Amino acid sequence: MKLGARILKTGLAIITALYVAKALHCPTPIFAGIAAIFAMQPSLYRSYRTIIEQIQGNIIGAVIAVLFVFIFGHEYVAVGLAAIVTLSLMIRLKLESSISLALVTMIVIMEAQGANFITFALIRFATVMVGVFAAFIVNLIFLPPRYETRLFSAINIVQDDIIRWIRLAVRQASEHSSTKQSLRGLKQRYERINSLYYLFREERAHIGKSKYIKARKLVVYRQMIATTLKSIEVLNRLHLHENEIANLPERFRIIIQERLDYLLTYHEQLFLKYSGKLKSEPTTWVGQEEYLQRNEVMDIFAKHIVFAHADEGDEEFSSYHLLHILSRILDYEENLEQLDTIIMAYQNHHADELLKVELDNRIE
Repeated sequence: MKLGARILKTGLAIITALYVAKALHCPTPIFAGIAAIFAMQPSLYRSYRTIIEQIQGNIIGAVIAVLFVFIFGHEYVAVGLAAIVTLSLMIRLKLESSISLALVTMIVIMEAQGANFITFALIRFATVMVGVFAAFIVNLIFLPPRYETRLFSAINIVQDDIIRWIRLAVRQASEHSSTKQSLRGLKQRYERINSLYYLFREERAHIGKSKYIKARKLVVYRQMIATTLKSIEVLNRLHLHENEIANLPERFRIIIQERLDYLLTYHEQLFLKYSGKLKSEPTTWVGQEEYLQRNEVMDIFAKHIVFAHADEGDEEFSSYHLLHILSRILDYEENLEQLDTIIMAYQNHHADELLKVELDNRIE
């Protein structure tokens, strides 16, 4: 099991909450530790948002708890009714993320008995808030998340695997069940990349030059993720129609193979460009001129489709499946070209930031 930063920060937040609550002479410091668990979030922005929502939720839970104690006393039935009212009000106010801690606050307050009930209620409410603020401070100071580095690394690693599988699939070298299993895993990893992107987007800068740099980075990463999805779709089509590809005339199998080799090399070059290892010019490499251009490929296949349909005895050739494959390849190529344009624009505006990305990736 991997011991991640969030696990360490959760433990540290609990320790901090318990010690602070004890230093403030709170009678039940354990409530601060419980609150710290609920309040720990994966990003600084979510921590800030959580504090606002937890304050609102805890106030609602505390007020309802005090009202129900005065009206119904400390009966267990009153606790259940108070929970129903709290849940309904929290959902109505769209504070679903704070429901758990609001219910904890409500129960710990209703559990307090004695003549000084209001005083105990305020102390327990304050104890819970100690845990919330402790989690925020720990998340702010210790091991701040580096979602950009993790996002770039995740996209790069997944794309390397996709490129490897496409090269095997287009050469009919991959085993059917292995490709199917890998596709399932790649789609799951793609979803995790999307989650990282949303976390990175939440950390957006809001002032000065950093605001515009971050906005341009978001555009770059969004297009990277879109292009990765298109490459997965290409692999999926190669997997679904592997028999049809095997039945194509050898000349056209070679054309598809060479076209994909060209695009996959292009994709690899784009990652190097964003890392600052290539010049901010349209991506080219030695031998590129040997590949057919997009319009040449389409012309060849269009003519062959016409001839195949004219030949009634040709039962092996399936133009329908071929068009599916070609459409995915074209989508992939168009997204690569768009990614190239976006990276060039970003590189021209923020060369210093690209150097920083390269250094961060080396550190990782």
